[in-house]
Amino acid sequence: MTKRLRPDPDLEALIQRLNRTAGLVPAGAAAGEAEVDPTPARLPAATHPGWSLPGDDEAGREWLTRLLSAAREAHASDLLLVAGTRPTARVNGRLVPLEDQELAPATTAALCAALVPATHAERLAGAGTVDFAQARPGIGRFRCNVHRTGGNWSAALRLLPERALDLEALHLPAALGRFAELEYGLVLVTGPTGTGKSTTLAALMRRILAHRSVHVITIEDPVEYTHPPGQSVVEHVEIGRDARSFASALRSVLRQDPDVLLIGEMRDPESISIAITAAETGHLVLSTLHTGDAPQTIHRILDSYPAGQVEQVRTQLSISLAGIVSQQLLPRADGKGRVPAVEVMVATHAVRNLIRQGKIAHLRSQLTLERQAGMLSLDSSLVRLVQQGLVDRELARARARIPDEFEALLQRRS
Repeated sequence: MTKRLRPDPDLEALIQRLNRTAGLVPAGAAAGEAEVDPTPARLPAATHPGWSLPGDDEAGREWLTRLLSAAREAHASDLLLVAGTRPTARVNGRLVPLEDQELAPATTAALCAALVPATHAERLAGAGTVDFAQARPGIGRFRCNVHRTGGNWSAALRLLPERALDLEALHLPAALGRFAELEYGLVLVTGPTGTGKSTTLAALMRRILAHRSVHVITIEDPVEYTHPPGQSVVEHVEIGRDARSFASALRSVLRQDPDVLLIGEMRDPESISIAITAAETGHLVLSTLHTGDAPQTIHRILDSYPAGQVEQVRTQLSISLAGIVSQQLLPRADGKGRVPAVEVMVATHAVRNLIRQGKIAHLRSQLTLERQAGMLSLDSSLVRLVQQGLVDRELARARARIPDEFEALLQRRS
């Protein structure tokens, strides 16, 4: 069971200081007598064209540090700060409150003010939301989204590992290491939000930098992992700080002599098109998409183009694609974190032909027909995790593509 924060005798005083800073408590009011007005009317007034946070103060910074430290200690993947709810962490995929005290609107505003760097304040004021990443001593690096909801300020923080981990340490299949050896091609890591796509990309990048001398450019919003160069040259481009959009950044970096491009996410048809072209013209391109498996990924790419261009894109994709990794996270059987179940499709000659001919539905059969090429089905991955004692059998069966085939495969390998 995840530990909650220990009661702090100064907690009430800290709450009062935050409320007083926001103007919700008269300066002379006693800690136990003041009433906090939670209505949005007491929040900083919206001024065209955006919104403003209260000034950053020591009380907000102190409480934020407490919460981040508690989340890190609990091995949480995320920390949610929403007015009217308790500070909540996501631990092993489950939401766990870190304190019994609900957050007042003034408190969340103060916590957000302690989060947002001055360099992002203008963008936040204009849009009402902002994404960024930062590191704090003793806590580590985290990605943050500050936004408006229900007339109040809220924040969602993703706590990142202190450094990119090895493929082996993440329990990822050895077949993924082949993608780090490629000179060119498009490698896509896919899955729903929060399934470790960025972590897998970081592990691939770690493998590349450990064994090769290359010029790497990452394009992210925001930059999540900073990679030590080793014998390589590494540049980190952050959207909003160094470029206006993924598409504009991609157009620019192709003129900067890169060998490897890491694109945080292919968000629009233009960035998808440039990424495919970059892979086709001799670059290794690593990126992500929010899709569930290889066929969905191909359809997602093709559906982003007008009907008249689909045939041409299919041909380009059949040439440039190197592989698709689809993953999801499952709680470990011992309760110590989560592990990825991974499906790997390698762009073999047969796969390229199916894509070129538009027979996308037939791709799944190749996962079992070409295992020697490094193919791995999700069900095979789940069986491996069960046999290693990492995942409960019933949970694995519930996540399987075809439960009956999962059981049959498990019996054959037992």
